[in-house]
Amino acid sequence: MSGLRKAALLLIQLGPDQSAPVLRSLRPEEIEALMAEVAAMDVADEDTRESVLHEFEEMLRASRRRNRGGFDIAEEMLVKAEHEQSREILGRLSTAITHAPFASLRQVDAGLLRPFLEDEHPQTIALVLAHLTSEQAAYILSGLGDALRSDVAHRLAVMDRTTPEVVRVVEQHLRASLSAMGDARDQVSVGGIDPLVGIISRSQRDTEKAILQGIEERDPTLAEDLRAKMFAFSDIVELDDRTVQLVLRQVDAKELALALKGAAPAVRDKVFRNMSERSAAALQEEVEVLGPVRTAQVEEARSAVVKGIRALEDSGEIIISRAGGGDDLVH
Repeated sequence: MSGLRKAALLLIQLGPDQSAPVLRSLRPEEIEALMAEVAAMDVADEDTRESVLHEFEEMLRASRRRNRGGFDIAEEMLVKAEHEQSREILGRLSTAITHAPFASLRQVDAGLLRPFLEDEHPQTIALVLAHLTSEQAAYILSGLGDALRSDVAHRLAVMDRTTPEVVRVVEQHLRASLSAMGDARDQVSVGGIDPLVGIISRSQRDTEKAILQGIEERDPTLAEDLRAKMFAFSDIVELDDRTVQLVLRQVDAKELALALKGAAPAVRDKVFRNMSERSAAALQEEVEVLGPVRTAQVEEARSAVVKGIRALEDSGEIIISRAGGGDDLVH
């Protein structure tokens, strides 16, 4: 069976709803070839269908494995490399991972950690959250009181580096109530906007709004930086078509043309595909006649588009799904 026929059979088994997002990501000629195969296909026996699904599952697993890191992957790489010092390198690596700051806390249920941490100083909580997984930190942060949550979130965002001595003191304090944790040997980077974005993105929407509101009261510039990180212009490709169409009705055409200058093909395609042929042709022409423009102008236009999208979200006209947040996109 050809690869094209396998793909067609897979789409048939996925059904119209699940195959639609796949088709939207393909080129027109690919869609045409696939649909011709689907239209010509009759009934496939159960063994053939199972075989195609099994092959696809194996390909997915292989792909996920290629994209996954971890100690076992590092070990496999070194073993296959047959390096003469593989055993020594693995030993040092294992020790380093074991003695990473607060490493053992990553294995503790967040529900047990939250009551333990909520009585600590906000700076201590921020330091610990910076070393936890985003899922753990989101759960703990969402359960703190409004004032404490805002304080911790702000401290986490502005935190840059801390000394080994500070980490050691905090670890010793935690060790009295939890399991032993190794001391940090080198200065470590902690906190910052990126970890906070990961935490917020995995929080419930009311928690997200409360955190942003609390930070805005303390530091409006930081709050704006956070919002910009949480949804960038390039993230338009992740929005569903109906949402994009609603956004496009709110955006000035000249500003949109400037924002699309130098944009990734996927972003342009997403925008043009959600306009009438006439409007898309006019916009494309507007982009082309702009000629060279300053990067700052493009960024300013993109920022304006993103602000428009956030305004629609704040008004409840759209809901943007966050990674790991458990929300579906609705209107």
